[in-house]
Parts: sequence; C-alpha cells; structure tokens
Amino acid sequence: MMNLRSQVGNIATYFILAFGAILIFFPLYLTVIVAMKTPAESAQSFFALPSSFYLENFKEVINRVNFGTYVMNSVIITGISLILITYFVPMVSYSISRNSDKKYYKFLLIYFTLGIFIPFQVIMIPVAKMMTQFHLLNITGLIILYVTFSLIQGVFLFVGYLRTIPYELEEAAYMDGSTVWGTYNKIIFPLLRPMTATLLIMNALWIWNDFLLPLIMLNKSPKFWTLQLFQYNFKSQYSFDYNLAFASFLMSMVPIMIVYIFTQRHIIAGLTNGAVKS
Repeated sequence: MMNLRSQVGNIATYFILAFGAILIFFPLYLTVIVAMKTPAESAQSFFALPSSFYLENFKEVINRVNFGTYVMNSVIITGISLILITYFVPMVSYSISRNSDKKYYKFLLIYFTLGIFIPFQVIMIPVAKMMTQFHLLNITGLIILYVTFSLIQGVFLFVGYLRTIPYELEEAAYMDGSTVWGTYNKIIFPLLRPMTATLLIMNALWIWNDFLLPLIMLNKSPKFWTLQLFQYNFKSQYSFDYNLAFASFLMSMVPIMIVYIFTQRHIIAGLTNGAVKS
C-alpha cells in the first residue's frame, strides 16, 4: 500500500514538474521560432518551426528604429545602478549589523525589512508624484529609485551574512591601528564577495528586465526608453508586426540570459552561505 502511494506521489510530482517546464519553455520556443520566420510563414502556421533561419527580422529591427539608443539606455541604467548598489548596500548593512544593540539601528533594520512586505503597486502613485515634484522623471531619477529599492532586500541579506563574520577580525585590525573605514574596506568588504555577487546578479536581472518603473519614469520621451519600453511601444505604422516584435524580444533576452547562465551558482552560494550561522 505504501509503495503504491509512493508511486502515485512520484507520478504526480513528475507530472507537475513537466507541466511547469512546458509553461516556462513554450513562450521561449515561440519567441525564437517567430523571430526567425518570414511574415508569410507566420501567417501560414504560427506555431510551426521555420523552414530556415531567417535573420532579416533582426537586421530590420536594428536599422528601422533607434535600437542602439534603447540598448545604451538599458546598459547605462543597469551599469550605474549596480555600481551604486555595490557601494551603498554593503556599507549601510555593515553599519546596521555592527550597531544592532542601538535602538536607532534596530529601527533601521526593521524599517528596511518591512519594505519587503509592501508591494510596489501600493506606493507606485506616491512615488510617481514625488519624482514629478522633484523633476526627476528621467534616467537619473530612475537610477535613484533602483538604488533605493535595492536597499530593502540587500540590507536584509547582508546583515544576516555579516553576522557570520567573526568580530575578532575587526578587533585585531583596530588593535593594529586601523580605522573603521580601513577595516571595512580592506577586511570586511572582500569577505562579502559571495553575497555581493548574489546581490549584483539579482539586481541586474531585475533592472534589465524591469518594465513598470521605466514606464512610470521614462515613457514621456522616446529618447529615454529602455529596451522594455521600446518593446511596449513597438508598433508598425498600420499594425503590430509580430516577427519584428519577437525579434526585438529575443535580442533583449539573450544578454541577460547569458549572464544568468554563467552566474547562477553565485546566487545559490551567496544565499546558502548567509543562511546558516557558523
């Protein structure tokens, strides 16, 4: 009886996993095949494989619109945001973790942690109104928001990770005459490399693929568009061209997919190392 239940459970598990895999891979399959079809092939059979690798869709996307501008905007926003996140998040987390016995820093930790439970949709309108009043509906304002929102999850992860680092290392540095900044910069920050890599990869995936914040902040002018806004506004003069649209989707997906494939082990390692206190 137990063996029968175990077999039924295994079958149900594999069925759910297979169904989930289909849900994940079918949109990707559709994106690839439609991007490599001619309009005539798509009209004949939207879901069938292409007869050949038709690459003119990619060339037309690049030549027909300011695709390079949108790529550069996405690169600039993602790059500058990640640099600032790398600088500020570990530093703020270090201050909180090493002063957790003080009420002010306890409040800060609780304040940042509570932000995890607040959906962005709740604060979307107040944030948009505030940034409008500050005249920051531009790339600079978007970068400021990305750095600010990264503190919520980043502080939560880094404070837990910093508690696994022995305080004796810092005491030894202070006895040798090191300052707080010198200790953090030369001893603590290098030890944070696994968690820093985790934070950067997670935020790179989020910022590169984000649509909602750019829609609020940058949609007023095409010169500010990111790749996601370009895809949202991508229409031909008379109708929506699925082949060109899917080609643009695929071109924006490939860079971040490559990054994720080669760096996913850092995410797992960083989260695992911060999960258990030694």
